[in-house]
Amino acid sequence: MSGESGQGLAEYGMILALIAVACIGAVRILGSSINGSVAWTSFGF
Repeated sequence: MSGESGQGLAEYGMILALIAVACIGAVRILGSSINGSVAWTSFGF
């Protein structure tokens, strides 16, 4: 019984890690595109 519980916890941890990596990647991609947009608009003014 405890083996199954440990396995479920490990899978849950792996899913959380995968979601965290995806979020960090998305923030980096969106952050650089937002920085480019802000630089472009401030240059326009």
